[in-house]
Amino acid sequence: MRLFVPAAIAAVALVVTACNTGPYPKEGVQPAFSFPVTSNDTPYSQCLRALGEVQGNHLPVFAVGEVADKTGQINYDENGYALSQGVSEMVISALAKTDKANLVERLDLRIPLAEVQLAEQGRLSRSADEYTDLPASDFVIAGALTELNYNIVSEGAQLFIDGIGGGARTVVINVALDMRVISSRSFAVPFVVSLQKQIYGFEVEANVFRFFGDTLVEFDAGRIRNEPLQLGVRSVVEMGVYQIMTEFLGLPASESCRLVETDHMASYLEQL
Repeated sequence: MRLFVPAAIAAVALVVTACNTGPYPKEGVQPAFSFPVTSNDTPYSQCLRALGEVQGNHLPVFAVGEVADKTGQINYDENGYALSQGVSEMVISALAKTDKANLVERLDLRIPLAEVQLAEQGRLSRSADEYTDLPASDFVIAGALTELNYNIVSEGAQLFIDGIGGGARTVVINVALDMRVISSRSFAVPFVVSLQKQIYGFEVEANVFRFFGDTLVEFDAGRIRNEPLQLGVRSVVEMGVYQIMTEFLGLPASESCRLVETDHMASYLEQL
């Protein structure tokens, strides 16, 4: 048994050394490449694309404003924000998936305005007069991610006997989005959506601890399968856009794509 520990340490050292042998070729090393690029869809993407098959013309022109992360949540483990800072871009992508939204750019006008300015200065092949008929928006979409709640439910169990054991745990969190449609003509707010999605995570682990003389040897194994947090963000965005296109604009909604209504909070009011 005493020979086991030095042998194990030597094996680990050999593996580590083999991972960093060098020298490397002058042209560099071949980078690793695993999975192919795929479309970035959620289950609600098919609902948005189905709207493209619906008959309908003369739909209003949409502009997307700021849809910010206002949860105030920082991920200190990864030195960054907990939620995506590109929610406005997710809204634009969701509108484009419908093939029924007329879009104009309002989110970042730095380049378009620079183009107009260069044309006015006579420095472009296009004259400034060609910019006189820019399309105006009918509605602006704005909003924010407003909630990120950790540990709505967390459960688990562990058992260790003589340094050998394992455990499993689950956790449920949620993210919420509040989004509104603003009339570009009157600045009225004719439609608002407020949605949330719960996100599930699951972890299984096994551990072995053994003392060999005065040396502790530890072996860990496990599996974590979490629903991606940003997938939850994109899902509420796409459902919010779907509601705008169906409930606000009146496009026909599919029964399988309807919002799941809950009465969780209503039941608490009955208790009170």
